[in-house]
Amino acid sequence: MQRVDLGEVEYDVAGKQMQEWVEERQTGAAEDRLFLLSHPPVITYGSRTVPSDLPVQGIQTVAVDRGGFATYHGPGQLVGYLVIDVKRRGVVDVVRWVEDGLVEALGSLGFPLVRRETPKGASSLVGVWTADGRKLCSIGMRIRKGVTSHGFSVNVAPDMSVFHTFTTCGLHDVTMVSLAELAAENGVPVPSDAAVRDAIAHSLGAA
Repeated sequence: MQRVDLGEVEYDVAGKQMQEWVEERQTGAAEDRLFLLSHPPVITYGSRTVPSDLPVQGIQTVAVDRGGFATYHGPGQLVGYLVIDVKRRGVVDVVRWVEDGLVEALGSLGFPLVRRETPKGASSLVGVWTADGRKLCSIGMRIRKGVTSHGFSVNVAPDMSVFHTFTTCGLHDVTMVSLAELAAENGVPVPSDAAVRDAIAHSLGAA
């Protein structure tokens, strides 16, 4: 899988580019790719999001064609978009593969994290969590004609106050956390954006 490092990209621009990336993979014009980037402040939300989950005012909101509910993107957060052909990988649970890859990557940086099973009938617990139930990474993906789009976000050191203005991931009692907050709790340095990118790319097999 090819690793593609980008800087800060407007969400609308990235959305249009993502359609092109998916078409390139579907036609075989490009290999599997992992795009690593960030966005200016924006809240994106899937089709199952109810209006009351969104902020009343302030930050831009954008409806998107992925799974999942509302989530925040902004400076200090690493976003990873995966455009891969799942048919060529055989029968695989892509979301679990991403969860496991993020747990491995962030664990290698000194942050022990877990994935959680969703109880039957409960709201989805997809993502990566601390052992005490705080959520660090969100995942929302879509598969079209065997090719994935969208991906995951990792809160490295964003403005966490934004998460208090809306209902994150459809979970009304969730507490979002960042690597910066976890680092402060444990008296260790915050890993750099570059270090997080490298660890994630390595765990997911992107070079």
